Amino acid sequence: MRYDELEAAILRLVVGADEDDLRVFGLETVTRLVREELLDTASDDELTEDGWAALATARENVRTAGATELRAQLVRIDEGILADGDLDQGLLTVITALEHWTTYLEENQRGELYELAIRAIEEVDFQVSADLDDVLATPEMAAEYARIERLLTAGLRPPFPEGT
Repeated sequence: MRYDELEAAILRLVVGADEDDLRVFGLETVTRLVREELLDTASDDELTEDGWAALATARENVRTAGATELRAQLVRIDEGILADGDLDQGLLTVITALEHWTTYLEENQRGELYELAIRAIEEVDFQVSADLDDVLATPEMAAEYARIERLLTAGLRPPFPEGT
């Protein structure tokens, strides 16, 4: 599957998902994209102390915080950015994921969850350098697409018949 085909497939999944699946997918994906290990290469001087504190608070509370709380933390993070235009890749991934999730909570737009899915694909691609003409050729990329597909179609699958 080419990268553009992957993007189109993910868009179809997001558009076709029910609201419960969207919420579960969003929570699972944002949680993956704000994990500590993505910040391993970030330098302390990329954010102010308050920016790092806000990022820690947002990451710790991402599964339970509402849009207002997360937006307040994102404002603090934004105000605390010291890097001149070039943030560490992992730090940028974490901040971008928080932004998409927060905006989804504020506006309930599926496009924000599509963007979260693409960030998840990009994060895996950053680790394994997938081939754009056969993006699912690596086991890691195939697994990430399978995770996205499974979460976004859970409510569309028929229940198992009794006794199975």
